Amino acid sequence: MSTLGTCLDAVRAQAPLVHCITNYVTVNDVANVILACGASPIMSDDVGEVEEITSICGGLCINIGTMNARTVESMKAAGVKAESLGHPILLDPVGAGASSLRTNTALDLMDGVRFDAIRGNMSEIKTLIVGSGTTKGVDADAADAVTEETLDSAVHFLKEAAGKMHTILAVTGAIDLVTDGTDCYVIRNGCPEMGRITGTGCQLSGMMTAFLVANKERKLQAAAAAVAAMGLAGETGRAHLASYEGNATLRNRIIDAVSLMDGNALDAGAKMEIM
Repeated sequence: MSTLGTCLDAVRAQAPLVHCITNYVTVNDVANVILACGASPIMSDDVGEVEEITSICGGLCINIGTMNARTVESMKAAGVKAESLGHPILLDPVGAGASSLRTNTALDLMDGVRFDAIRGNMSEIKTLIVGSGTTKGVDADAADAVTEETLDSAVHFLKEAAGKMHTILAVTGAIDLVTDGTDCYVIRNGCPEMGRITGTGCQLSGMMTAFLVANKERKLQAAAAAVAAMGLAGETGRAHLASYEGNATLRNRIIDAVSLMDGNALDAGAKMEIM
């Protein structure tokens, strides 16, 4: 029977090549976590080569965290090329809602490219769905947090949106939600300390793209597996911190935990239900 763990095992078996146009604040960590899960990254953002680069890869991750006029054109060109080749494509709309430029860039990309998955915090995703949000910089606003009290309404809201948008929506926070409009994985892995490290979301987006490439016939399950794996890695990394170690060490421990994780460990450690 197919499990979340088999999705991770498929990544390690296939070692897909993933093209990332991503956030320069976190680009090194994104590349390393993609390597850690068994895939290979190419970090290319020059418009002169992105179409050629994406054509030799299996999937494309677009992250607007440190976008500029030059890279936005690269994102559009790579996205159109990847779609023409039938490659899985993921959008990470970092900071959507924080500025009109960010919001409009994400919406323009969605108009021109068919994304298999969109991953962000609730404030970012809400902005893309309803046109406005309460993003606090590049972080979610507390008012948008998914809690046990708001879980049912959040699941309903995201299912409806994913169905209309014909994509997988992956919302990460204290409770993670991954839906294709029909089913919604509710995942409770992770630890609060992950929110104090720059780039865990960016890393997850890169890793999720690799999972989508290696599991094209079960993309919802693959996206959920990536979310659970990242959260479990955070728990594992936190559990191994010494009393004098903090977020800088945790950053490395998370990547270590991903590199040492296999499908059996993911299945044993995943805390999820389907709604």
